[in-house]
Amino acid sequence: MAKQRVKFTFPPERITQPLIYNMGRQFDVVTNIRRANVTRDRGWVILEISGETAEIERAVEWALNQGVRVDPIEGDIVAG
Repeated sequence: MAKQRVKFTFPPERITQPLIYNMGRQFDVVTNIRRANVTRDRGWVILEISGETAEIERAVEWALNQGVRVDPIEGDIVAG
């Protein structure tokens, strides 16, 4: 099983939508929120996505198509 850490930055119109939940339902991936900061008009989430590499890629592509900015993260944000 592969793992990928990414930072999702949400546009204001997507803040109230359950995008991470929907991604986990639509794709065969497990999501683990490592850190987040969400306010009324902006938000970002450090997310660890686990699953088969192709399925992770499909899930990330889907998030991009939803208007989410996706940036790769190196290392473990929580630990260090």
